[in-house]
Amino acid sequence: MNPDPGIGSNKRDFLRGTALLGVAATGLGAALAPDRAMAQALESGIRPESTLGKVIKSGTLRVGYAQTGPFFYKNAKTGELGGIYFDAANDLAKQMGVKVEFKEVTFQNATVALRRDDYDVFGSALTYTMARAMAVDYIGPLYEIGSLLMVHKDNAGRFKKLADFNDPGVTFSVVSGGSEEPRIPVLFPKAKLITTTGQAELGAEPVRAKKADVWMSSQVAVQLMVKRTNWASGFDVENPIDRRPSSWAVRYGDYEWKNFLDFWAGYMRVNGETDRLMKLHIERLGNA
Repeated sequence: MNPDPGIGSNKRDFLRGTALLGVAATGLGAALAPDRAMAQALESGIRPESTLGKVIKSGTLRVGYAQTGPFFYKNAKTGELGGIYFDAANDLAKQMGVKVEFKEVTFQNATVALRRDDYDVFGSALTYTMARAMAVDYIGPLYEIGSLLMVHKDNAGRFKKLADFNDPGVTFSVVSGGSEEPRIPVLFPKAKLITTTGQAELGAEPVRAKKADVWMSSQVAVQLMVKRTNWASGFDVENPIDRRPSSWAVRYGDYEWKNFLDFWAGYMRVNGETDRLMKLHIERLGNA
């Protein structure tokens, strides 16, 4: 039995029509002016006073950051920014069809500047602490990361087990405002604590100078420091401690922006993009 000759013809006409419709729609989308794009966004229910609405209307995404490799760092030779979250922020802005502006702060001032509206999102590695969570609204998370301890290689023999760090004769050094600062009194209540200012890696300087005994930081930061110096020794680097979410943050009450970034963070994790960027920048910094 021969098939209906009209079936093949109808199918070809349908496919040709949908292809032409797709081309037309693509051309229409590309031709939309920013004002039209904003109008479409507002028609979807986005409040114009929300950060998402303002970013779309202004055409600019303002991202705050504090330096902490491999998430956000400056090339020592060129001064250019790089890092996992630097790349992620650029990709987010590109997908949104807006430009991106980066504003540097210290971790100590990160949440204050966000609440002051100095930027739309803090896009560096804001590791979870309860105090931070009561001040700003975390998104995601984009990643989870543990901490490691690092000592001067001349003193490595003092520390055989983790409990050896919980001693009144041991001094920890961390950057002021870093997520490790409130955690050390919880994890090592008998130990002393001093802080430095600036980027996270500067917390290791007192250990190098033997003015402190141990630096606690993210596992990747410690691993990189050990690899790139001839004085540092990581403690039990195969077993990170205190694993916590590491992500971005926005202001409380801005639900469109929060929901928008939450799902984007999920997309980044589901397709393995954060893992890919982690491997890329660990290799890049390790070879620097």
